[in-house]
Amino acid sequence: MRVVVPYAAGDPKTRLAGVLAGDERAAFARAMLADVLAAVRAAGREPEVLATGPVDVDAPVTVDERPLTEAVNAVLAGTDGPVGVVMADLALATGEVLAELFGTDGGVVLVPGRGGGTNAFVARHPDFRVDYHGASYLDHLRAAREAGASVAVVDSHRLSTDVDERGDLVEVLLHGEGRAAEWLREAGFALATDDEERVRAVRE
Repeated sequence: MRVVVPYAAGDPKTRLAGVLAGDERAAFARAMLADVLAAVRAAGREPEVLATGPVDVDAPVTVDERPLTEAVNAVLAGTDGPVGVVMADLALATGEVLAELFGTDGGVVLVPGRGGGTNAFVARHPDFRVDYHGASYLDHLRAAREAGASVAVVDSHRLSTDVDERGDLVEVLLHGEGRAAEWLREAGFALATDDEERVRAVRE
């Protein structure tokens, strides 16, 4: 199985701009990418990075400046055999949960993200294509069925949690086991509760 990790190399994680400066967002995104690559390897696969620009990582890198949908569809169209796609901001991913994803039977195996996105998938059906606009999980369910593929869904907290906003940092601090959690702590982030006992990520 070919396992591809899409990565935005230019100006990543813009929705964290209120919390992290530009260089910090880039460093945090690289830490999450490193965690995902390590998790893929722990699942027994060799990852490759599909990046919008050059990136220095310990994995093969293909640069494709096109939008995510077009870049991933080019991978699907140009690959004979199964393809796994795992987003680069799944900082909670582990080898165990990715092994479950890669080992789940189905022509298309989907991992829904919070809010309707698609955080990872495995495509074994040659006619399946992606569309990451809007509620992509529903779009991908429909696309798989229209292609005549059997569909399976992997419900995983670790894989459904993509890190885009300040509130997502709480999940990394609570459950992260890799470089992303370490980076946040070294940058001064910690957990705190407010008057309603809600857990927040604060910077000391």
